[in-house]
Amino acid sequence: MNTVDYPAAVICVSNEGNEASLQLWKVYKPLRDNDARSEGFFRVVDESGEDYLFPEENFVPIELPSEVRRPFERSVREQRRALSPQRVSNSVRRVAVASVKKSSKSISAGRLTRRRS
Repeated sequence: MNTVDYPAAVICVSNEGNEASLQLWKVYKPLRDNDARSEGFFRVVDESGEDYLFPEENFVPIELPSEVRRPFERSVREQRRALSPQRVSNSVRRVAVASVKKSSKSISAGRLTRRRS
């Protein structure tokens, strides 16, 4: 099993070539990606809202004080939720699918029957 040490947070200290993607001195939450980490990269959500790999030389791991850690983690979760597509429950999905099937049957039934003059 591959166990790579992950910092709770990293701070960007270099963004050369990635000026639009990374903000200098901003604190980022690295996403767990053992393969990337073993190759010398951190996976972070950049300014576009997408996660990308960046060289670990661009970051310095930092230890967050306990009073900051929870609000930071909460903020990261909220940002991810805001960026991810809305989840639809299975019951809502079933109703929507049933509605589409019903309307397509009535449409196709309408095509099969012609009025005779």
